[in-house]
Amino acid sequence: MRQNEVMPTELKVLSNHIYELQKGVRQMVLFTCPKQYEECARKRLCSQNMDYVLQPAGKNNLNFYIGRKECLNAIRLIVTRPLNELSPEEDFILGAMLGYDLCAQCERYCERKCKKKCSKCKN
Repeated sequence: MRQNEVMPTELKVLSNHIYELQKGVRQMVLFTCPKQYEECARKRLCSQNMDYVLQPAGKNNLNFYIGRKECLNAIRLIVTRPLNELSPEEDFILGAMLGYDLCAQCERYCERKCKKKCSKCKN
C-alpha cells in the first residue's frame, strides 16, 4: 500500500491486533474482515511472522485467528464449524481464550445452556 493511500478501517484494526500480540497484551485475537481484504491481511501477517488460522465467516467474511501456536492448535480442534453452531461449552472456551470478560462469558454460557435445555423441553 502506498503511503498516500488511505488504509481501510479493517486493516487498521488488524494493525492494532498485531501490535497487541507483539507486545504480549494478548496471546490470541479473532479478526473478522470482508473477503476482499484476505490477500492484504495474509501479506501483513506473513510480513510480521504471525501465525494464523483462517476460516470462512458467512458468505462475505473471513475469520483470522491470530496468535501463539498453542492457541491456534486448540482453535483447530474446537472451532470446526461456524461460530453460531458451537456448543455452549465450545463458545465459552473460545471466549476465554480470546480474553473476553470472564463474568460476561459465564453469563453467556448459562444463558446458552438454559436456552438449549428449554428448547429440548418444548419438543
